[in-house]
Amino acid sequence: METMLAFARWWRLALFALVVPHAVSVGTQAGAAAADYPSRPLRLILPFPPGGGTDVLGRVVAQALSDALGQGVVAENRPGAGGNIGNEAAAKAPADGYTLLLGSPGLAISPSLYAKLNYDPARDLMPVALVADIPNVFAVHRNVPATSVKELVQLARMHPGKLAFGTGGPGTSNELGAHLFINTTRLRILIVPHKGVNQATIALLGGHVDMVIAGVATVGAHIRSEKLRGLALLGPERSRALPDVPTAAQAGYGWLNVRTWYVVMAPAGTPTVIIDRLNAVLSRISRSAEIRAQFERLGFEPMTSTPGQAARFLRAEAERWGKVVAAAGVRID
Repeated sequence: METMLAFARWWRLALFALVVPHAVSVGTQAGAAAADYPSRPLRLILPFPPGGGTDVLGRVVAQALSDALGQGVVAENRPGAGGNIGNEAAAKAPADGYTLLLGSPGLAISPSLYAKLNYDPARDLMPVALVADIPNVFAVHRNVPATSVKELVQLARMHPGKLAFGTGGPGTSNELGAHLFINTTRLRILIVPHKGVNQATIALLGGHVDMVIAGVATVGAHIRSEKLRGLALLGPERSRALPDVPTAAQAGYGWLNVRTWYVVMAPAGTPTVIIDRLNAVLSRISRSAEIRAQFERLGFEPMTSTPGQAARFLRAEAERWGKVVAAAGVRID
């Protein structure tokens, strides 16, 4: 018996001697890698096509990060599947801080919308910081005979099934906004998905669809040039970029609240010291007078947050959009 106890004690000591140095070594290596970070260029995945709000904002953020970190930051468009192709690419990237994602509401929408996802946003990605949001505009082609949301509702009732709503595709907040509008008003309007809201806007400009919900950065210039008509801002306040466009609440449709936010994400498991450094850099960027002016000129509202605040925000958004998805009765297999 004493021999067995002695052997057990020896085995625990031997195991401790093997495991502890290895753990210390791994921890030391991780700490050293974080201390040298970044030692090579980064990539910022933009999960939508060029020309849309994600692309416009992403290139500003990539350049600002590059300037602040002293390393190149490559903005890489990975569009498709409502942003999920790019989101998945980021989720499956090495958790070393060299691959980041500029995420948007699709991160909160997709888990309740898609029956199957090849990644789990809550498990496989971790927030770094909220960086901006942008009010969406309910816009119609200038030839649509409606100058307000109320007039558009009346027009759709008179011509059921004749009007077409262009969207950025399944899983995007603008498509869910279209479902919210159609289902709440009980209208018959055809939804026409595209590979991004920029493509939907191009279709609107060409008269192939009649309306879109899109960010100020995407449709603002076309509204100011009167190629499109803005019926309502889908947020709590008017936009300085479009001062003549009322809010949805002012138009009598306060429940139509569709704002697009942007959050920088990293693969889960990225060292906390790297997340904290990136958060501090992004917070400085968002507070910079130069960047704030650039954001606002493009129609974006700067945001800042801690990683924890961003995580709580994402959970709340997932719950909110989950209710919209359930009410709309949409599901993608």
